[in-house]
Amino acid sequence: MPSTRSILLAAAFALQFCLPHEAAAHCFIGARFFPAGVVSDDPCVADELSLPTFSTIQMPATDTDPATRVTSYSFDYSKRITPDLGIGVGGNYLKLTPQGLRGASGWDNFSTSLKYQLYADAPHEFVLSFGLDADLGGTGAKRVGADSFSTLTPQIYAGKGFGDLPDSLAYLRPFGITGVVGYGIPTRAETLIPNGTPTPDVEFNPRMLNTSLSVQYSLPYLQSNVRDTGFASIANHLIPLVEFSFQTPVNTMQKGQTVGTINPGFVWIERYYQVSVQAIIPANSRTGNNTGVIAQLHFYLDDIFPNSIGKPIFGGRP
Repeated sequence: MPSTRSILLAAAFALQFCLPHEAAAHCFIGARFFPAGVVSDDPCVADELSLPTFSTIQMPATDTDPATRVTSYSFDYSKRITPDLGIGVGGNYLKLTPQGLRGASGWDNFSTSLKYQLYADAPHEFVLSFGLDADLGGTGAKRVGADSFSTLTPQIYAGKGFGDLPDSLAYLRPFGITGVVGYGIPTRAETLIPNGTPTPDVEFNPRMLNTSLSVQYSLPYLQSNVRDTGFASIANHLIPLVEFSFQTPVNTMQKGQTVGTINPGFVWIERYYQVSVQAIIPANSRTGNNTGVIAQLHFYLDDIFPNSIGKPIFGGRP
């Protein structure tokens, strides 16, 4: 079996890819539609289901551990309590395959979330939300590195479309950006790891600054609000984008040692669902040197079931 430390590092790297509204579609702010991201969550509150999200990447070998392929299958479900307040739950099944050693598989810790949409400005295509994510310690399998402690992450979400640019910059109007900034706080500052001696090893659990960003160019927006491209069968459905995700410890000996990925790809939008396919490219040598892939099938429950499970529990349409 790979070492506990190797499993923890591999599982933590895989987890960064899992986690992730008005009923005319998923997240409309004015004329702007923000698709759900696979790395950076969109800034709206919604009734939605991501099932499955699949990712795979080969982690490089270290001085003590072999190269390990990390494969992840995850789900995320979100439900509006009111039109502006939503809760969510997510899970991630991991498969770790180290070269030359026996692999391990199992559920990582489950997570819950709370999000409140604070402000939306339709003319300027701007939205701001805040929320709290909780990674629930002890709910996953130790063999895949699930932590015994929980992590609480308050977060700020924002989205901005550029449809308010002047006519001279009309072809920049389809651009949009979303971003998430979170501060992860572990409920336990250190973990004791048995090593066969009376004095166990001590692993410090750092607080983490988590940042993610999505840069999108919406061809549906170009088609509907700038000019008819003549390629409606493609332009009405396709949003090319690049997502960025970074994690930076802010204390312990790991302070400032950022890891992260760059994720170019596309989102294909239909009425009731979207499909996302993106590459996983390490942003620096500390993250790794192999490219992986992530794909997601995401359902707009607020469009599929607008009069039942797809509407808010309180304050929705009668």
